[in-house]
Amino acid sequence: MKLPLYGIIPPVVTPLIDNNTLDIQGLENLVEHLLSGGVHGLFMLGTTGEATSLSYELRKELIKRTSELVNHRVPVVVGITDTSFYYSLEMAEYTANMGLDGVVIAPPYYMPIAQEEMREYLENLVPKLPLPFLMYDMPSCTKMHMSLETIRKAKELGAIGVKDSSGDMSYLFSLIQEFKDSPDFSIITGTELFLPDTILYGGHGTVAGGANVFPKLFVDLYNASVDRDLEKIAIIRDKVLVINNTIYNVGKHNSRIVKGIKCALSVMDICDDYMAFPLRRHGKEERKKIEQYIEKLNIILN
Repeated sequence: MKLPLYGIIPPVVTPLIDNNTLDIQGLENLVEHLLSGGVHGLFMLGTTGEATSLSYELRKELIKRTSELVNHRVPVVVGITDTSFYYSLEMAEYTANMGLDGVVIAPPYYMPIAQEEMREYLENLVPKLPLPFLMYDMPSCTKMHMSLETIRKAKELGAIGVKDSSGDMSYLFSLIQEFKDSPDFSIITGTELFLPDTILYGGHGTVAGGANVFPKLFVDLYNASVDRDLEKIAIIRDKVLVINNTIYNVGKHNSRIVKGIKCALSVMDICDDYMAFPLRRHGKEERKKIEQYIEKLNIILN
């Protein structure tokens, strides 16, 4: 894997038929949809991939089949975060054995832990990892917003970058400033609307959930940002805002973004929209809205 990791790296949804059955054809459709859209990498088993709701057997099947489908066309990184130290290592080993490129580490997500405990956790975990690793700051799900000191420690231990999903732009900019003299250390935003600001300020890309649905749109926004084409950035970002105001806003629960992405992919006949427990897919009324929004977006984007 060439460093720095950069560009549009979708947090790939996990296509499912039921709670423990992978939608194999849907996964193939989705991988080809993403790669044909020009994405620069894939992030499997993240939050959008419902990783924490999946059995270890299903996670391994997803890793294996993704490796076969992608076949080294783009880098693939895999989330290994777990409440169990042992199972994080097991998933890392399996990821390496399947020939993928890296792993992603967030703080273990049940017990609230201190920054010092997270750093000690990394000191024990990292020497046992068989692959390069990327840090993942997701305070809304992990109870921890990793400090700059913790990210510095991760880098000292060999981290190749950080995905910041805090939604805090000042923190994002502080990361870019902190590591500006380390060009191979990737600063990647998990807030897709922050992509232009991230690139213009010196960061590297985004893990954009909406890129599951419209990969080329986000690749175009990335390219416009790299080119510093402010007029084009404004035009494309307005289109991304439409996704935020439509697909992401169907339903009333916090899970509506992931549900909306999966439902949109189902409407587009790419994969099934089954959600692993405890989440449930959108109902008929919500699906009808998504259908209308996809029709609208197809007009706007073409």
